[in-house]
Amino acid sequence: MEFQVLHRVAGSEARLGLLRTAHGDIRTPAFVAVATRGTVKALSAEDVAALGVEVLIANTYHLALRPGAEAVAALGGLHGFTGWKGPWFTDSGGFQVFSLGAGKVHGVGKIASIFPGEASARPVGESLVELTEQGAKFRSIVDGGWVLFTPEEVIRLERLLGADVILPLDECTSPFHDEVYTRQAMERTHRWGERALRAFEQTQGLGPNSHQALWGIVQGGAYEELRRTSARTIASLGFPGFAIGGSLGKSKEDVRNVLAWSVAELPTHRPRHLLGIGAVEDILMAVQYGMDTFDCAAPTRLARNGALLTFSAEGFKLNIDNAAYRTDPRPIEEDCDCPTCQRYSRAFLRHLLRSGELSYFRLATVHNLRFMVRLMDRVRARLAQGRLPTVQALQG
Repeated sequence: MEFQVLHRVAGSEARLGLLRTAHGDIRTPAFVAVATRGTVKALSAEDVAALGVEVLIANTYHLALRPGAEAVAALGGLHGFTGWKGPWFTDSGGFQVFSLGAGKVHGVGKIASIFPGEASARPVGESLVELTEQGAKFRSIVDGGWVLFTPEEVIRLERLLGADVILPLDECTSPFHDEVYTRQAMERTHRWGERALRAFEQTQGLGPNSHQALWGIVQGGAYEELRRTSARTIASLGFPGFAIGGSLGKSKEDVRNVLAWSVAELPTHRPRHLLGIGAVEDILMAVQYGMDTFDCAAPTRLARNGALLTFSAEGFKLNIDNAAYRTDPRPIEEDCDCPTCQRYSRAFLRHLLRSGELSYFRLATVHNLRFMVRLMDRVRARLAQGRLPTVQALQG
């Protein structure tokens, strides 16, 4: 694997790059489409390729539970099993462990839907995870049995899945975890990262892809000292690339700070991935702070719920369920070249959604995913000109 920085934008961390993998090149900044269980919901591998998507990310947690990493490996890994021949990332499932644990207890995701200082954590559920130095023990969502994820076991599973870029087991924290606990979780993530590196070396030759790269994960919540410490520590371990994960705070300002602190301590010549970010405004912010790739299920989830992405709508979202579109003959977006916009009207799509027709999910997802590809094309074009991509520029 090779990463090249092709151009930098003066006055910012933004850069244009190229990530070369054994299964194809990724032009960065790039949106990594989410294929949790080996497929983008409602689409085939052929659909995704035709839309111009260059890379997918699958989830080790889900695939290990069903159908099992061994079953995937027996059919050639993710590339052979799913029909997607391009580059693959796999996440370890650390965020799913968080969702079943601290996220369930605190009732929050990566960014709490509150303003800083407005509220404190209120327990809303019981943790289904036991976290120890050994790893994460949790109940299977498939059969209810206990499953233990250790750093070594996650690497073994990811070797079998055969993705090009794999991420180690980490402990995500909640925005409501205090600094003491966040430090403990960060240090545990560092120790797990060292164990993952050793396991990665010891499993050379296991699985269908001999050209995998293991990237380290930076943790530390929204605490400056911890984020900087984590970035320096993970960088010192020799990972060829990095992901920024865990709690990004309680506000957009917190996210900016987390990115700035982390990037300041990471090598400039290695790729950086931001986990779980996919809103247009957030991607533009992440690009400004030097992120190269980002993944998020939001664009496809929005599609299934009636929110269609356009450059002309406020907030880049059009609610197709709105009564105003009942007889609207226009496509979702006039200049969109996706198959949905080339053939179908807003009125018809609204009809499909309200009628519960399954074809709606495919047509809407096709459009939103093509929007993300077009968005990143525009972002890279701006960077090539030495300019930052902004909301005003993209909607102008």
